[in-house]
Amino acid sequence: MKGYMVVFFTQQNRRYQGKMLGEWIVDVAKEMGLRGATLCTGIEGFGHTGKLHSSHFFELADQPTEIRLAITEEESERLFNRLDCEEISVFFTKTPIEMGTLGKTPPSDTQSKTSEL
Repeated sequence: MKGYMVVFFTQQNRRYQGKMLGEWIVDVAKEMGLRGATLCTGIEGFGHTGKLHSSHFFELADQPTEIRLAITEEESERLFNRLDCEEISVFFTKTPIEMGTLGKTPPSDTQSKTSEL
């Protein structure tokens, strides 16, 4: 399946509607029924201003954060339309990808417990 890897870059101390911006974006993705989102924190990085952001002891709130989503073109359009309506500014990358699932689908917890009996 063709789609996009969308990655948003922010810092842990950025907030929107009372939440960390990264958590808020993950919540929006879930609310929209997207296939998944991953919130990752980094040790150190710098942005377009050249300011260093790091996870050093006294600067944990300034820790770099990424939100990654592997989504279809339609999901990408819906997500960007939704975020465009909000009063946020966030840097992103959007890269074409091929995505899919390999192997068998793992059984649900109920199925695995039944088969163990």
